Amino acid sequence: MKKNQEGFSLIELLIVVAIILIIAAIAIPNLLRSRMAANEASAVGSLRTINTASVTYSTTYPSVGYPGTLSALGPTTSATSTSADLVDSVLSAGTKSGYVFTFTGNTATTPSVGYTITADPSSRGTSGQRGFYTDQSGVIRANSTGTAGSGDSPLQ
Repeated sequence: MKKNQEGFSLIELLIVVAIILIIAAIAIPNLLRSRMAANEASAVGSLRTINTASVTYSTTYPSVGYPGTLSALGPTTSATSTSADLVDSVLSAGTKSGYVFTFTGNTATTPSVGYTITADPSSRGTSGQRGFYTDQSGVIRANSTGTAGSGDSPLQ
């Protein structure tokens, strides 16, 4: 006489594993796109923060004008024109949320009358797709194929 055995057969387990793999194949690309969108949103927010900090810097230090470097906006124990404590240490280092920020100050004149900032993904297609650009005007521009510049379309 044969006892009733409880449990799943091998075929049933293989079907469940196959279904899980199909669901994962659908979900993972969406997760990666969501992460890139979050990194891009963080980059745009960081550019806005740097623009605001640069205007504050030029108002606080009118004889210097706009900062010459991104690190001049960074933290310190006491604020000076070389380290103004207007942005956090992560952002003043130039890399945040999969984006690399390049700040170029206009040091040809004193006081400085302008600057440019580019934010490019550290790994295009993985950490982000679009590059961003802004300057002392505060308008943030985007380019989906390469490094953004002053001729690219502004964000809407």
